[in-house]
Amino acid sequence: MNKITDGIKHLIIINVLLFIAPQLLQLDVTNILALHFPKNGNFGIWQYITHMFMHGSFSHILFNMYGLWAFGSPLEQMWGKKKFLFFYFSAGLGAGLIYTLVNYYQFTGIYDLFINAGLNNSEIIAILEKGSSAGYNLKDAITQADFDKIYMLYHTPAVGASGAVYGVLAAFGLFYKDAKLALIFLPIPIAAKYFIPIMILGDLFFGVTKYSVGNIAHFAHIGGALIGFIIAYYWKKNEFKSYE
Repeated sequence: MNKITDGIKHLIIINVLLFIAPQLLQLDVTNILALHFPKNGNFGIWQYITHMFMHGSFSHILFNMYGLWAFGSPLEQMWGKKKFLFFYFSAGLGAGLIYTLVNYYQFTGIYDLFINAGLNNSEIIAILEKGSSAGYNLKDAITQADFDKIYMLYHTPAVGASGAVYGVLAAFGLFYKDAKLALIFLPIPIAAKYFIPIMILGDLFFGVTKYSVGNIAHFAHIGGALIGFIIAYYWKKNEFKSYE
């Protein structure tokens, strides 16, 4: 069993504290710490970091922290604490940025339909804030599906360390290609070099289709994995050593 490393121990402690404390104190810090859509009034640039320490449920934090420990421990042992933390936060930040860019692209496509219907920016934001287009003749311009989609993009914040953990997974698969991995629903051990790409391709599939189950930020997973792979590949190729 992997010994818990110093950096990962501190990350897990912070995540657990920020999961438990608001519940014990009956505080809702979602509007402050979760990652909101940039046009939403609750958006703050700091949320690209703080959302990584927020989780929506016990199972959410459990699986993320398990993945961080199981796949991150060998990397921190190899790289050292400072290098691993740099990697972790870079992957998480990249995940948040790519997630925002994809959402912004989707938002803009529907937003333009409002503009073409003769609305200005303040009117569109007012509609999104109240969740109703009553008083505006949008029946022929905006479908209910489009309205539901842009409303969700505007109001739904992202939480969780999943993007950073996917970066860790990508790096693990690069450095430990032949390690055997398995899932509860797929108990057959598969080499990491096959297992992790299959997981990422699964996120891509669910991200571009309507088959996703639950409100999962698939493109944050893909973004974290992409940034994590790029950094890890560069370090491996250039034999970047630990500076501790």
